[in-house]
Amino acid sequence: MRRAAQLLLGAAALAGCAALRPPAPEVDQVHQIVSATVDAARAAPEEQRRRLSSAQQAYAARPDDANRVRLGALFAVLPAPHRDDARASALLEPVASKQPASPVTELAGLLAAGVADRDRLQREVRAAEQRADAAAQRAEAAQQRAGEAERRQAESAERAATLSQQLEALKSIERSILEREVQRRNPKR
Repeated sequence: MRRAAQLLLGAAALAGCAALRPPAPEVDQVHQIVSATVDAARAAPEEQRRRLSSAQQAYAARPDDANRVRLGALFAVLPAPHRDDARASALLEPVASKQPASPVTELAGLLAAGVADRDRLQREVRAAEQRADAAAQRAEAAQQRAGEAERRQAESAERAATLSQQLEALKSIERSILEREVQRRNPKR
């Protein structure tokens, strides 16, 4: 029993040592990429431009996965006018699809998924705006048709009133003609 406890204690100590070993180089790269991207996102617009330019130069000088993800992360995270989802996707997707997975490829996958999701949401918003515009145009057309129908109805009512007045005038003329004929036939003596 005591031996089992010592083995268990030894295994726990080894596990603790494994947790304390220095991180792998790719984990450091991911940490640096994330840290630099967060710092750039919080920076002033001019500093953001400078950091983006620096990342572009680093990628041009050494187009490895880390520099590719660093530049793609900036294109994906920075606000307009620095954000460029198309360029971010073009940089991140090739790294994200690499096998076997590594911390850098996983970060690339996460960022690429975020860019793809943002792109999908933007398409959905544009489609919803187009549907809303079309609905507004249909509503405006319906309102115009309703106004036209009201105008025609008012014209019809006015025409009916005019015809009714003319009919009454004709009836009055007919009555007076009949009265004159009756008077002519039966003159008062």
